[in-house]
Amino acid sequence: MVTVEGIHYKNDTGIRIEIRDGIIESIEHTDVKNKTYIAPGFVDLQVNGYMGIDFNSLDLTESDIEKVCLSLLEQGVTSFYPTVITNSSDNMLKLVGEISNAVSKNELARQMVAGIHLEGPFLSVEDGPRGAHNREYIQAPDWEFFKRLNESGLIKIVTLSPEWEHAEAFIKLASESGILVSIGHTNANSEQIQNAVKAGAKMSTHLGNGAHVMLPRHPNYIWDQLAEDELAATVIADGFHLPTSVLKVIEKVKKEKMVIISDSVALAGLPAGDYTAAVGGEVTLTEEGRLHLRGEPRLLAGSAQSILWGVNRIVEMGVTDLPTAIEKASVLPAKIMGLEHGLKVGAPADLILYKKGMEVTETIKAGNVLYRGDKE
Repeated sequence: MVTVEGIHYKNDTGIRIEIRDGIIESIEHTDVKNKTYIAPGFVDLQVNGYMGIDFNSLDLTESDIEKVCLSLLEQGVTSFYPTVITNSSDNMLKLVGEISNAVSKNELARQMVAGIHLEGPFLSVEDGPRGAHNREYIQAPDWEFFKRLNESGLIKIVTLSPEWEHAEAFIKLASESGILVSIGHTNANSEQIQNAVKAGAKMSTHLGNGAHVMLPRHPNYIWDQLAEDELAATVIADGFHLPTSVLKVIEKVKKEKMVIISDSVALAGLPAGDYTAAVGGEVTLTEEGRLHLRGEPRLLAGSAQSILWGVNRIVEMGVTDLPTAIEKASVLPAKIMGLEHGLKVGAPADLILYKKGMEVTETIKAGNVLYRGDKE
């Protein structure tokens, strides 16, 4: 039996949590003297890399994946989805295989990697919506290729554009196979988005990004996705990718279906400075945390921040209060993915302890303290 005490993140009352075999067995109110808060661990649906390690590098190793796990624990992440983006068929097979192999062999990876997020190659070829994805490797949704990619069964999310002919058939097959289909990097029209939702699409990937700089007033694919009640929406809440006004609108429309992701690239977590990135080339990471093309401050080169940063930033921007922001990075993404999660009896003891201001002091996975920071 393991016992954890602190202040409940939602109601500011003292609680004692008893954990047995990695599961929350009981939660009781109690007087606590410490000023430590307890919340569910973060579940990040989109992580391209972290601390110099890229999940899309052909040099990726089991050790690299473990290092990312350890680094993300410091940010309060207890589960995450390594994201493999558009590449050649052979390279994508190799990358998915390396991650799957690490999960099968490495205990920490097995605990923390809830699945792989496949972002591409079934995206739009259009400049703007395609973003940084290599046009050479963009292709129509191909179920036979996907089955080869997913021999391990670890791919749990597929981001695609429903503008392709026969996209609906792919979405239906994927959904029936337990894969969450997310609309993203798209130039789809209203009818194509509606049909994608009818076929089983459940989410929008980093809504408002991976889009044209200029769009028609209406209709357009952002309005269309906002209007679909069945679609959850992930957002990059780093303060750079979306302005406060857009985040507030998405939150008002989607409410409990708006989810915070990091969409972090390999440079996330590194010090400010100039770097050469695999995607983007020569880039600059500023002291403020903004990653842009070198000499082009207006052009972002990816997200260089963790989901913890996004939680704090969305509160600072006045979009939500802290308990709501925490849920948008923990309970809500877990719910979308069908994971049992939360501060409740019967849930896995995946928890974070933090000081006011959302400074993580401990991260607990399945009842075990895997990260402990300086509490002084």
